[in-house]
Amino acid sequence: MVRASGLSVRLKLTLSYAGFLMLAGALLLAAVWLFLLRYVPENALISTPVPGPFPIRSNLLHVFAPRAAAVLAFLLVFGLLGGWLLAGRMLAPLTRITDATRIAANGSLSHRIRLEGSNDEFRELADAFDTMLARLEAHVDEQQRFAANASHELRTPLAITRTLLDVASNDPNRDTGELVDRLHAVNTRAIDLTEALLLLSRADQRSFTRERVDLSLIAEEATETLLPLAEQRGLTVETSGDMTPAIGSHALLLQLSTNLVHNAIVHNLPEQGAVWVTTRTHPESVVLTVENTGEKLAPQSVSTLAEPFLRGAERIHTDHAGVGLGLAIVKSITQAHDGTLTLSPRAAGGLRVAVQLPPAPPHTGPELESSRRGTTERLDQARTA
Repeated sequence: MVRASGLSVRLKLTLSYAGFLMLAGALLLAAVWLFLLRYVPENALISTPVPGPFPIRSNLLHVFAPRAAAVLAFLLVFGLLGGWLLAGRMLAPLTRITDATRIAANGSLSHRIRLEGSNDEFRELADAFDTMLARLEAHVDEQQRFAANASHELRTPLAITRTLLDVASNDPNRDTGELVDRLHAVNTRAIDLTEALLLLSRADQRSFTRERVDLSLIAEEATETLLPLAEQRGLTVETSGDMTPAIGSHALLLQLSTNLVHNAIVHNLPEQGAVWVTTRTHPESVVLTVENTGEKLAPQSVSTLAEPFLRGAERIHTDHAGVGLGLAIVKSITQAHDGTLTLSPRAAGGLRVAVQLPPAPPHTGPELESSRRGTTERLDQARTA
């Protein structure tokens, strides 16, 4: 916005300091004058040099007024000079913050103010600004890495599709059945990747409606949906837990639960594996925990599993391995619901994932009952299917 120019804050503070000093000086001189008037009589009798009454008050006013004016003039000059210096010293941290803001506006997010001195209001503002810049820089770097990884992942199916089409055009007598199957598989992967990217973007932007939901029913719905896949792999899936009311998006939390259970099923032992899905209610949170058997994982590798497109080397060639965004979507949905995601390796092998969310207020209203009925109906339909 273009605004009309006006007085600077430093000049306003200077005038305020000088005006206050002048007012204080005038009040002090007025107090002195009133004090003198109280104890000095109007006229006094003196014997020399001329006998008779002498006008003391008038003579005192004649002497006091010029000196009072000189004092006020001195206070004005002193107030202006001192106020200008004091205002400049007080506003120096604000100038540094302004310079840092201009640098950040030009695209440099690595600059920090690092204001020294006592912990006053300017120091708190500078520290908050440095924290904001650090988070913004980390977010921009993460988005750049994500864009580069997404471009690479999307380029792969497109390059494969072009290669298959080139081969088909160069060999018109080639059987098209195998080509169609491969193109279908590549196209399905590209669609899955695109949908995952859109879901991740939706969660990052927090563009969803919050409602009362039961996290235990959502986890049970996700488990029922993926139970055929677990049975196909010879895995056992166990669910347990009490009602865990929370506030959030049913669709996003269902996607979160589905990703966790799917991840636990796919990355499991080749046979006789197990998956445990539990929900717990705590005084200040509700927790969804998904554990699975599997190979022993190093803590260093576990800490990177929630990063986009980062997968363990043993997972890349696994069927149903997804597009590398499963846990990244879980992390994004958790953060969008003001929760925390914890990944830890199990001592016996496998992974333990805990999602901690804020609980819903202790009130069972129509919205929660409606949500529970809807989830129960979907579970019944899944069991029937």
